[in-house]
Amino acid sequence: MTEITAPEDGVLDVNGKRYMTDTKGSLVPLDLVKPTDKLQDELVRKVMGYARDLSAQISRFRGHTFEDIGSLDALLAQEYGATLGGRKGNKTLLSFDGTMKIEVKVADFIDFGPELQIAKALIDECLNEWSAESRPEIRAIVTRAFNTDKAGCINKTEIFMLLRLDIADERWRRAMDAIREAMRVIGSKTYLRFYERASVDAPWQPVTIDLARAS
Repeated sequence: MTEITAPEDGVLDVNGKRYMTDTKGSLVPLDLVKPTDKLQDELVRKVMGYARDLSAQISRFRGHTFEDIGSLDALLAQEYGATLGGRKGNKTLLSFDGTMKIEVKVADFIDFGPELQIAKALIDECLNEWSAESRPEIRAIVTRAFNTDKAGCINKTEIFMLLRLDIADERWRRAMDAIREAMRVIGSKTYLRFYERASVDAPWQPVTIDLARAS
């Protein structure tokens, strides 16, 4: 019977002989693996061990933070009939000396319903009638807004830019109303952000937890 032992160093023991598994799933005798490949494998496994531990630590920290904020919210509601933040869940907590701050931000994920096609038709009517009179930048925004990306999704940023344009044409206003009616909140995500400063008149500095942005 074949006995295989797989320790964390990636070296397999098969009936007393040592192997490493290559990218094709084949067992390669350890003495045939190049030293540079062994060194690289060792480094990746060591760093990945640290990365998994750090990821788990951040996950626990995030969970404990939300739990602590929720407990404070419940205490304030029970004792004083007050809650932190607004209806969406956004809130800011400050240290007593004003030098530390925790922000909780809730971001909605928005999609658009069939009313968006009505808006597009009305906008096209406006652009066709205005033709030479229409500013090229407006036509460019409309083109970008309704051009789908690789995933087949419209450009939400450009759609929101259309809503900011102050155009008096009644059809344009109806188109903007149709865009607003087309909006659907399909989910949300809550973010934690941390800041500190040396004094109350100093600028806030973020406490970076994102590995890509860490100094």
